Amino acid sequence: MKVKEINAKSVITKSQLPEADLVLNPYIGCQHACIYCYADFMKRFTNHSKEEWGSFVDVKVNALETINPKKIPKRSVVLLGSVTDPYQPLESRYQITKKCLERLLNCHVRVEILTKSSLILRDIDLLKKFKNLKVGMSVGILDSGLSRKLEPCASSPQQRLETLKRLHKEGINTYLFISPIFPKISKISELLELTKDYVGEVMFENINIRPNNKRRILKFIQENKPSLIDFYERLSKNQEYWDSLEKEIIQECKDKRIKYKIFFHHRKNG
Repeated sequence: MKVKEINAKSVITKSQLPEADLVLNPYIGCQHACIYCYADFMKRFTNHSKEEWGSFVDVKVNALETINPKKIPKRSVVLLGSVTDPYQPLESRYQITKKCLERLLNCHVRVEILTKSSLILRDIDLLKKFKNLKVGMSVGILDSGLSRKLEPCASSPQQRLETLKRLHKEGINTYLFISPIFPKISKISELLELTKDYVGEVMFENINIRPNNKRRILKFIQENKPSLIDFYERLSKNQEYWDSLEKEIIQECKDKRIKYKIFFHHRKNG
């Protein structure tokens, strides 16, 4: 892992995501090294074009200095972790995310954190001070063996669910982000049943197969689920499958009275 300390112009930028006004990314790159990650497109903007995603992290050591509370519109939704994980292992050393949260505490904004790490439990006391905050945990696959191959340095799926349960017990607003959905591998119904008592909402996102991650994803399928390789090779063009799955998810959530949001982008896959 190549770690470099840098000075950034800003850690907060305008969001292109439907659920956030602003995004805050304390790091460039991510130690979790998820093979399906779409965020490696960032490499061409950050002088890492020749490096493997997951092999480098730039630490924005001046992050706190770039946050001016007066310039952040009140009631904005600020998402931590759009193209990096704010609680990746290096956070335990640098505490950039924690410092940024402390700066946001009195900004009268709505803070949302998305992570795959149980390290967030370190900051429970700080999180409880926010009046408008929610924490999402990404879990796409329950099988810990497959997860370790897909997300080498992330907390195990079981640790993530336990983290959500602990956060909920502490009075923190939580949601489950079932993402990415791996067809015929992800156990959506089981995840819904396991988390029904300690998440306020479930969000769904399908696997986003793009030219930059397609080779890695297909290699994983070939090595671990070879009977599915033909299906996955055609998946990015299989709109009917995703439409059908979306209807199934909606029906199941309605039947179980689960608050949900679906972010499927299969029409943009390719």
